[in-house]
Amino acid sequence: MKVKELCEKLGWETVFGDGENEITGGIYCCDLLSIVMGRAPAGSLWITVMANVNAMAVATLADTACVVLAENMRMDEEAAAGAEKGNVTVLCSGKPVFETAAEAAKLLELI
Repeated sequence: MKVKELCEKLGWETVFGDGENEITGGIYCCDLLSIVMGRAPAGSLWITVMANVNAMAVATLADTACVVLAENMRMDEEAAAGAEKGNVTVLCSGKPVFETAAEAAKLLELI
């Protein structure tokens, strides 16, 4: 499924990017950037509350399909510039990380 399809179906906000990436690596939930860098599968939907420029760099390095900012977290200008530089699609969910992941998992038929 494409990121933009998931976003539309779940009512999440697209903060940055076109959402054309395919979600092929499942869902990864983590806020410790060094762990995400080494363990997030390429093509995964990364759900976090880390809305900073370092998270955008990690999303690029890990080649995630997108970053979903849970709990209505918002990027600052520096993070937005990092998302643009790394061509990272960023979405926003108003729900906590677990609920965000559970909704996505159902729609992606992972559970």
